[in-house]
Amino acid sequence: METIHLMRWTRPQGTKTMASMTHLQHSRFSARFGLTTPVALAPMALASGGALAAACARAGALGLVGGGYGDLAWTQREYQLALQAADTGRIGCGFITWKLDEDASALDWVLDLPAAQRPRAVMLSFGDPRPYGARIAASGAALICQVQCMAQVPQAIEAGASAIVAQGAEAGGHGMDALHGRATLTFVPELADWLAAHSPDTLLLAAGGIADGRTLAAALVLGADGVLVGSRLWATQESLAPAGAKALAVQTDGDGTARTAIFDILRRKNWPAPYDFRAIRNPLHRQWEGRIDALRAAPEEARAAYDAGVAAGDFSAAHATAGEAVGLIHDLPGAAELIARMDAQARARLAPR
Repeated sequence: METIHLMRWTRPQGTKTMASMTHLQHSRFSARFGLTTPVALAPMALASGGALAAACARAGALGLVGGGYGDLAWTQREYQLALQAADTGRIGCGFITWKLDEDASALDWVLDLPAAQRPRAVMLSFGDPRPYGARIAASGAALICQVQCMAQVPQAIEAGASAIVAQGAEAGGHGMDALHGRATLTFVPELADWLAAHSPDTLLLAAGGIADGRTLAAALVLGADGVLVGSRLWATQESLAPAGAKALAVQTDGDGTARTAIFDILRRKNWPAPYDFRAIRNPLHRQWEGRIDALRAAPEEARAAYDAGVAAGDFSAAHATAGEAVGLIHDLPGAAELIARMDAQARARLAPR
């Protein structure tokens, strides 16, 4: 294959900023984690299972199993499946930090595995990672911390994060609410500048709206070392997301999602402020938009409609987790095909003209 180079701004050294030429596969993220493309699978709860993580790892990306809420049996099954199907050097796991504060048994299990089976990286999101940093480091895993605003970054550095994910509010699933959230386009370069000045060895990944080679290339130009991909890899063959939800995503454009607490209320998920949930605005969601306080006060009827939708696979009521990048989802390929496509598109966009 012809070698293609890209232009990328390196982190400032002192007061001097230099432009450098680098290979896509030789980004700092790719180099540190032994990847051939600077892509990580978002550890989406109940969607990023072992088959999807393994497919991403075999394709040259970092495959993070979605340990999510910390269900021990689910994590054991899916993580072991990933190990059986892929190089362990590209397999990791991710958890919701505030749920670990309630029960860390799944994290304990994955860190207590024999050394050859331990995760290459552990990603923590939505809470203070500092109580877990030393234990993760002692296991040999790299700590990846996801943040949604600048105020959270010092905690991640103190926890010993090897990489920080800047999650824009465009992202699907959980993220920071509209009052506090940031857009990927401005959040990534601001955090890149901060890391250059305060922690230049810490890697930066962009998340939120990353769904094709153009958005991968844009993240690198903004100063990221790589990307975390959620919604687009959620809509693949190996994803554990329901087929009906994925089919709905293909039919939905970028105007068709919203970030609210509605589906958390319907699912009985007690997420702390300031986090809420982006999903496709189906009829049940639209019924309660602008009436969230009323839904909180009397959720029983709406929950019954939601539960019936889940049982029937009816996504006019059940939720389909997707971010604003849903408008860039037009098919349901295998994960390897998708990653190869993104990589090739990014190389073409960033090649000298």
